[in-house]
Amino acid sequence: MKTIVEIFKLMTDEQRIRILMLLMIKELSVCQLMGIIGASQPHISRNLSLLNKGGFLKERRDGKLRFYSIRKDLSADRKALVDLLTAHLISDERYKEDLVTLKECTEFQKKLGRCDMKTLTAFMNRRKKTK
Repeated sequence: MKTIVEIFKLMTDEQRIRILMLLMIKELSVCQLMGIIGASQPHISRNLSLLNKGGFLKERRDGKLRFYSIRKDLSADRKALVDLLTAHLISDERYKEDLVTLKECTEFQKKLGRCDMKTLTAFMNRRKKTK
C-alpha cells in the first residue's frame, strides 16, 4: 500500500501531471519544459527529480542538457495511472494549450537548429509578445 500512496502523492501537483503528459508525447529537455510550462528551472528540475525517483522517467544526458522521457518499462500500476490521466485529460483545456505550445516550441527550435537556454529565452520572449 505504501507504494501506491507514494505514486498518488506524486500526482497531487498540476505541474508534475503536465510534465508527464508532455513526456508521453516526446522526449524533452529541462529547458523545453520550462518554455512550454512557463516555470522556472528549479521548479521543473525538482518535479522531474520526483517523477524520476517515482519510477516514471528515463533520463539522458547530451552535453550540458538533460533529456527526459517516459520509461518504456513502466510497472503495471504506473502504466495504468498514466493511461487513466491520458484518457481523462484529452479534453482538458490546459492540456490542449500545452500541446499547442509544445508544437510551437518544437517548430521554433527547428528553425534555429538548437536547443539551449538562449533558444528558450527567445521562444519565451516571442510568446509573451504574441499574447
